[in-house]
Amino acid sequence: HHTALNFFVEAPNSFNMQFRRSAIVAALCVSASTAFSFAPTNGGLTHSASFITNSNIDKRQNVGPLSMTATVSETTDASDTFEPMRPPINMPWTGIKDQLVEKFGYTPEEVDQYGSDVETKEVLMKMYKSMQLARGFENACNQAYMQGKIRGFMHLDNGQESIPALLDYAIINGDKKYSYYRDHTHALASGVDPGAIMAELCMKETGTCKGAGGSMHIFDKETYFQGGWALVAEQLPYSAGAAKSILLDRHLGLSDDEKIEKQNVAPPADDDRISVVFIGEGGSQNGRMAEILNAASKDNLPLLILTIDNGRAINTFTPDVARNNDVYKQGEHYGVPGLLVDGLNAADVAKGGKAVIDYIRKGKGPAMLQVHTYRFNGHSPADPEHERGRKDEKAWARVEQDPIKQFENKYISSGLFTEDELKAARKEILADVKVAMKFADDSPMPPADLAKQLEFPDPVDTDYNLKAPPAFADEVNSRTISPEKMENVKAHIETLYAKANAGDISIGDAINLAIHEEMLRDPTTTIHAEDLQAGSSYDIPKLTQQTYGQIRAADEIIDEGHFIGKALGEAMNGYRPIVELMNTNFGIYGMAEISSAGNTYATTGGQFDMPMTIVGAGGTAPNQALGAEHSQPFHAYVMGIPGLKICSAASPDAAYGITKSMIRDNGPCFLFAPVKMMKEAKGKLDLGKCAPLNKAVLLHEASEDSVKAGNAVTVLTYLHGVKEAQNSIDPVQEEGFDMDLIELRALKPLDIDTIAKSLARTNKICILDESTKSGGIGATISAQVSEELFDLLDAPVKRLCMDDAPVPYASSMEKAVVKRGEDLIQAVFDLCTNKY
Repeated sequence: HHTALNFFVEAPNSFNMQFRRSAIVAALCVSASTAFSFAPTNGGLTHSASFITNSNIDKRQNVGPLSMTATVSETTDASDTFEPMRPPINMPWTGIKDQLVEKFGYTPEEVDQYGSDVETKEVLMKMYKSMQLARGFENACNQAYMQGKIRGFMHLDNGQESIPALLDYAIINGDKKYSYYRDHTHALASGVDPGAIMAELCMKETGTCKGAGGSMHIFDKETYFQGGWALVAEQLPYSAGAAKSILLDRHLGLSDDEKIEKQNVAPPADDDRISVVFIGEGGSQNGRMAEILNAASKDNLPLLILTIDNGRAINTFTPDVARNNDVYKQGEHYGVPGLLVDGLNAADVAKGGKAVIDYIRKGKGPAMLQVHTYRFNGHSPADPEHERGRKDEKAWARVEQDPIKQFENKYISSGLFTEDELKAARKEILADVKVAMKFADDSPMPPADLAKQLEFPDPVDTDYNLKAPPAFADEVNSRTISPEKMENVKAHIETLYAKANAGDISIGDAINLAIHEEMLRDPTTTIHAEDLQAGSSYDIPKLTQQTYGQIRAADEIIDEGHFIGKALGEAMNGYRPIVELMNTNFGIYGMAEISSAGNTYATTGGQFDMPMTIVGAGGTAPNQALGAEHSQPFHAYVMGIPGLKICSAASPDAAYGITKSMIRDNGPCFLFAPVKMMKEAKGKLDLGKCAPLNKAVLLHEASEDSVKAGNAVTVLTYLHGVKEAQNSIDPVQEEGFDMDLIELRALKPLDIDTIAKSLARTNKICILDESTKSGGIGATISAQVSEELFDLLDAPVKRLCMDDAPVPYASSMEKAVVKRGEDLIQAVFDLCTNKY
């Protein structure tokens, strides 16, 4: 294949010779696997092994004792005597038929019809073209990677083309598709433009994500192709949230308009959209699988879990690390049926897969599909593939387990297609691939400033009071909330209004009031929490499920990552989820999901907003006696996640106004409230008003006399530090000093202007910080002040931060770790008397 060598001629001089040789070998192997030849091979059709029945499918991947060495000898001989570590399953159509009858309740006649529907020249030709597009596109990607046009990590799908053929046959545009890092062919089969995909891979502005995503992050809003996710198994809860959004559409009577925004038009009566999630058999061992099966079964989600079983977890032989490789059986404990099919036979995959998909479309609930296949390439072109048996397996699989060769042999032998017909189809498809490559080559690189433009969907200075509610709010509320429930929630709101006007409302109740106001204002607002029915620990979600129903107010299992992930899926599909964390430190379980929420708007090139609000009580109060795990500075942990707006609120008014704004924001927001002040702090509210998400607030201003005398200090703090600082004002003034006390309600973005205005008066600054010395909030602020406001400083920045040691339970030790008011008083004295 001379085209496989084109990259060598064009390869940049910077490639070293050893890499070029490896590239040539890789390209030749990939290209050779697609040689258009109808020479008879086994092709999976004449293996001596018979189909493994249900009774002994469990044993199809059993292996003997493993040698505990990394130096197992390798051969590259792909002769007919080669015995693969993972034998083919050689499953005939009857084996699939029996499973569909037994597990899915189909009649034999219904299953036969699925078989007949596929075995037509029109359908098979469409599938063949889909497989050739997948193979040809991936080969072009391989060459472009070796030429340096595609960079970073890239993962090819050669050998697994029966999966995109199934998608092309059975999946519709409105279905939500969630893939993983090996996503090119899934996007192609979902209808995403090949030129836009290739341009994305080549870092071009015309790419699906304007060059912001790359190979592992293909997104296309118009075709509902929703990733492209690089963290293994993270896509599972996202797909469940997307499936939930379909049920929300039906319940609320909403659908997507031409701009894919919610409109007050009910889905059609025969709406049968589903959510599809792709995952490898290695990733299927992740604990998220059990959680998604539980959620999908409990809520009867229209969800297909499609496991691509190539026997390799990255390159590791999966049975070496996983006991249960029959992923399709994992749903049995949850009442979720599964089907095993042989990926060598694309037609049978389409027949069985369509039956499984139709099962879900009929409202019978979620289902699993496991496609047994082989991957012809390593995990990525850069992988050394030293794992035992991998190189031999690839060479053998290219000869014996190629679904395209099997298709060609089968249907030319049967007389359905001629050799010339399939050659012509392949030629047509490869011409399309060349067009896609040329489009990418001719496209411009994105401008440098695009990265900053994609930081937040809404500008940091947005006035959320000016955002209009959906025009359909009252109508949707009237048809989904009964008069009795509406009366109850309005009475609850009036009670909270009375507390707010009397100055007697707590932080928890203030957040609860904001949530109810916003859920009534915008029916696309949902909420997820643990202990939600009971109001959780601080009444934040109180009366939500009783008012809006379980579909909008979901009580969740005890895994924050799971329900943050489901919220992410809802947010990608037109909803505004709120996630309440009983304690913000529990968000550690959801770091992957929080990180991806922050990245999504930018990674997708601005296609997908991420209107998710996370709110909870946290922080570390002096003498709170909760121990290390409940006293972590999670607010500092998430500061480094791009795309998040992060706020704190130490009063009911701040919590109320910030919560309302965050729910209206089109990006991910995180509000931290002080765990020990949730019920203790009371105050009035500026009812109906949204607060800015980028402003600090001056709570106390130092006297002019103290400023002139050089006896005033700018004090920055947040969470419990606000109370500590307020209680320190009188003692500080008694000593002849004073402070500008600034509450850092906006942690990110930081309100440097308010800090600068105060520092211009005092020329001294102290940070009472509720995070650790290393990597803390105070460290970030101190650096920024020193870099940007150095000329205003008459003394070094003083940081009063938590020690790097874990917070102990005993108060005698805890006092040495957590700073408090008495430390602030001493710090102000030291700064004003030049003791630093």
